[in-house]
Parts: sequence; structure tokens; C-alpha cells
Amino acid sequence: MKYAIMAVISVFAFALTACNTIEGAGRDIEHAGDAIEDSARDAKN
Repeated sequence: MKYAIMAVISVFAFALTACNTIEGAGRDIEHAGDAIEDSARDAKN
């Protein structure tokens, strides 16, 4: 029973870490897209 509880806790910890990592990657991609848009806007003007 102790092993099952530890396994469940480990899975939840891993899932939370993965969500934070994906969220951070999404923010990084969004910032990169913003930089590209700004560069394109500056080149157009």
C-alpha cells in the first residue's frame, strides 16, 4: 500500500512539473513571436 501511495504522489509531482515546463515553453514561444512581429513592423515602416 505504501508503494501505491508513493507511486501516485510521484505521478502527480511529475505531472505538475511537466505542466509548468510546457507553460514556460509556451511563454517563451509567445515572446519570440512578439519579437518577430516587432521586427517585421519596424522593417515595414
